[in-house]
Amino acid sequence: MASPSKLKLEREHAVLLVVDMQERLGAAMQAPAFEKVAKNTGVLIESAKTLGLPVLVTEQYPKGLGPTIPPLRDALPAEATPIAKTQFSCLAVDDVLLSLEGSGRKQVIVAGMETHVCVFQTVRDLEAKGFQAFVARDAVLSRTPENHEVGLQLMREAGATISSTESVVFDLLGQAGTPEFKKLSPLIK
Repeated sequence: MASPSKLKLEREHAVLLVVDMQERLGAAMQAPAFEKVAKNTGVLIESAKTLGLPVLVTEQYPKGLGPTIPPLRDALPAEATPIAKTQFSCLAVDDVLLSLEGSGRKQVIVAGMETHVCVFQTVRDLEAKGFQAFVARDAVLSRTPENHEVGLQLMREAGATISSTESVVFDLLGQAGTPEFKKLSPLIK
């Protein structure tokens, strides 16, 4: 069982990593599930911006799978330029690993696709390199529910904390009544 400190997200230690939320990859997903994951990923992006968390974004082979979907691309902070990759694990990409290490933050909130491939391999490598991975289960997706569940189980076994978008946001907020709470709570409802 994870220690309570491993389960607590702290905004000064957290970064958001959005993995491969791309147009053509999204088109291969079941539409209602993809819409939910895209919405939740958008909530995580807005929360990261509001709370001052760095945001990293990857795109798997963008020439073939297209860019990050427009609603998310448009929501990204100006400094969050998508990093192209062909490796499945984001940590196999120097720009991603160097950005994470350079941030000085050890908690990585992960959203994206596909749960059992790029998200899983990234989370496994995050945990192996001493980062704490927090996976918002409703902000990750695979083409099939079975592969989604396999990916979640593998990440849990790798040491990741499996959470939800709402749990992540409220953990980062820590309390109600703040200007940040007032700005973000409508996104959850």
